[in-house]
Amino acid sequence: MTFPADERPRSRADLARDQAWAISVGGIGIVLFTAMLLFSWYFAPTLLLIFTGMLLGVGLNALTGALGRRVPLPHPVRLAIVCTALALMLAGVGYLGGATIAEQASLLSKTIKSQITNVRGFLENHGIDTSFFDLGNAAPESSIDTPAAPTPAPAASSRGALPSAGALASSGGAIVSQTFKLLLGTIHGVGNIFIVLFLGLAFAAQPGVYHDGLLFLAPARHRTRVRLIIDRISETLERWLIAQITVMLAVGAVTWIGLAVIGIPGAFILGIQAGLLAFIPTVGAIIAGVIVVLASLASGWIAALSAFLLFMGVHAMESYVLTPILQRQALDIPPATLFAFQILLGVVFGIWGLALALPLVAIAKVIIDHFKTYEASPLAEAA
Repeated sequence: MTFPADERPRSRADLARDQAWAISVGGIGIVLFTAMLLFSWYFAPTLLLIFTGMLLGVGLNALTGALGRRVPLPHPVRLAIVCTALALMLAGVGYLGGATIAEQASLLSKTIKSQITNVRGFLENHGIDTSFFDLGNAAPESSIDTPAAPTPAPAASSRGALPSAGALASSGGAIVSQTFKLLLGTIHGVGNIFIVLFLGLAFAAQPGVYHDGLLFLAPARHRTRVRLIIDRISETLERWLIAQITVMLAVGAVTWIGLAVIGIPGAFILGIQAGLLAFIPTVGAIIAGVIVVLASLASGWIAALSAFLLFMGVHAMESYVLTPILQRQALDIPPATLFAFQILLGVVFGIWGLALALPLVAIAKVIIDHFKTYEASPLAEAA
């Protein structure tokens, strides 16, 4: 069979055109990926806040689904029952233990401060530099070292003269500035809580709408794969959240009861903070243990040693009993990998990255595992 003479130049032209198209698509992909990274970097707090709302929605949806397996009611009714039960539980804890929490929190704060002072004195007596304890107190110390600056004040007070208009304006401006900062901080914190609650309720009320919306964003020929990934991520996060809530309740209850038996003041608030910090793997347990030991030093070395042994037992129960049993089907992430990602995300994104490192790593693992299994599946060969 013979071919026309102009077929070879035409095939070379097609090959060059395909290469140019591939290079263009690759360049566009690199630019879009870089733009996505920059967007995530600059708007990381907002994105992590939205992700927190999504986690709350996944948790509410998991509780609603668990209730639906026992009570055949419509989804909105089950969600209303779950939200009402959670609200009543929180209100009951606040009503019954509100005064105790406030009293023990104040006592714990004073105890921690005094123990830090004692630790600093102990280190200084042994010739160890403790300048890292200052935490920004250099300015007040420098003002104490220079007594010549406030000399005009006694003269003014000795004459009995009223403060000048400039002094009044300066003091008033400082008070207004601090009040404005406090008000903005309160509004910001309360606003974030309401945003998370609203997003969680919205996601839990209509999970199918957002599920279908994500599928609509994907190309038609990839929607089957996207559906599998979304379903797997949702199932993984639901299992992890239910297991994590169980672990947090167990850690908080055991810590509270154990410290109360030892006789540590503020056992209830210490149990609450230990349970909340159990949400953060590894790092949260270390922080909770340091707080418990510092608070126990005020009751003597025997109490502190008993509290330390209790912390080690609770940590062993969490790490080697509860977490493997409850999360063996949800997550299978090596501890060193998780800890490395926690440190990385904590340094880059602060407390948000530290707290949300585990679910973010779990999502990445689900996606990677899907593509690894998809390459060897018959569906991939047919595609």
